[in-house]
Amino acid sequence: MEVLDTSIASVALPHIAGSLSSTTDEATWVLTSYLVANAVILPASGWFSLRFGRRNFFIFCIAVFTIASFLCGSATSLGWILIARAVQGAGGGALQPLSQSILLESFPREQRGRAMAAFGLGVVVAPVLGPTLGGWLTDQYSWRWAFYINVPVGILAALMIIRFVKDPPYIQHAKVGKIDSIGLGLLAIWLGALQIVLDKGQEVDWFGATWIRWTTGLVLAGFVIFVIHELRSKEPLVNLRVFRDRNLALGCLLIGLFGGIIYGLVTILPLFYQTLMGYTAGAAGIAVSPRGLGAVMAMPLVAILTSKIDNRYLIATGFLLFSLAGFWMGRLTLNISQWSELTPIVLSGVASGMIFVPLSTTAMATLRNEEIGNASGLYNLFRNVGGSVGISMMNTTISRHSQIHRAELAQYMSHGGVFDAAWARLHALMSSSAGPHLADLRTYALLQRALDQQATVFSYVDDLRYLALLSLLCAPLVFLVHSAKAKAGAAPSAH
Repeated sequence: MEVLDTSIASVALPHIAGSLSSTTDEATWVLTSYLVANAVILPASGWFSLRFGRRNFFIFCIAVFTIASFLCGSATSLGWILIARAVQGAGGGALQPLSQSILLESFPREQRGRAMAAFGLGVVVAPVLGPTLGGWLTDQYSWRWAFYINVPVGILAALMIIRFVKDPPYIQHAKVGKIDSIGLGLLAIWLGALQIVLDKGQEVDWFGATWIRWTTGLVLAGFVIFVIHELRSKEPLVNLRVFRDRNLALGCLLIGLFGGIIYGLVTILPLFYQTLMGYTAGAAGIAVSPRGLGAVMAMPLVAILTSKIDNRYLIATGFLLFSLAGFWMGRLTLNISQWSELTPIVLSGVASGMIFVPLSTTAMATLRNEEIGNASGLYNLFRNVGGSVGISMMNTTISRHSQIHRAELAQYMSHGGVFDAAWARLHALMSSSAGPHLADLRTYALLQRALDQQATVFSYVDDLRYLALLSLLCAPLVFLVHSAKAKAGAAPSAH
């Protein structure tokens, strides 16, 4: 449910924007608000599990996620859906670590690999179903059903957990102190301020706006105070000292960068197909869904190879394959078909499968078992923050570079040569159904539309090439990580 919701929403963004009278850039806040709320709750999930019982907290999170899904579907304004998505993200933030913990403790050690493989399969199938299912629901019914569909699944999940899931004795008898409310508040402040900067920056010319500069100052001050508080606190919300571990520190850096890469790609491709190619949401969903198929194809091979070869080679190969896929997709033109990008999209899915599981396993491999829960929250926090930054930067690049490319292309649209020939053909066509003045206006409008479209295509190409270049630069960083095998029972984070 949680992974599915990100890809479903990405396909429906143009419809959400139109329905709620907002721009496409504003509609992307539907994705980023979810990611930040998701990130804020991750570090606190361990404390809530011990304080209220993991089973009870799991049921509560699913209930919040399900109710918020209904509120997202019934939203009548952009503000409403953003608040509902933030609540949904808060409910969904703990679902992954809680479900992993329950699975690992429910199976004997020798069967945990198969249990996590089943869990990972569900995670990688969601991106396959998300765009296709979201597009079909949007076209046949409404974008609102992309959220309503969570309601029956959430009810069923809660009933199944009530019936079958039990807490282990150490949680039932756990004694926990007070939550680090100051740390949680500081985390929410600087992450929330960061999200405001990312969402509104492009709209108000980034640091050209005074209030953006002040908000950025709040982000930096909140972050510094948060770090100092957590290092000095006897019972911190998150134990930042785990970053002394080289594998975890570099693993968090790499997953943050890759979070920006993968969320950026997931956001811009459906927008390209719908806004420039004129695809329906369903057709756009089908066009981008092979990424999930690539991940499904890679998972069995990755599961075998992780225990046989150095995981660093798998991760580096994944980054290189993603870079190749990005440069390949960067050949976009307005003449492509629905399947022109099939091979690089599948390749990007294969690369994702080769990065996510081995990277999380390697990042946690040199930690003590009692440190893994805290480290997992930080690792997922970096992934979500990286995703928010990536989405914002991709949208900024499209907006800014469209203007740059338009100015460059306009230099070639002077009278004479190709321009005169195109103008004459279009004017003759327009003159058949309009007077001379109206035909002139329509002709110039068509030429301007073609110019704007081509400039926007070039900006998407720039985005894809930047993603490819960033992925290429990540590959050598992988070998700064120590080669190590995962601790028994360490849970890979395949999200």
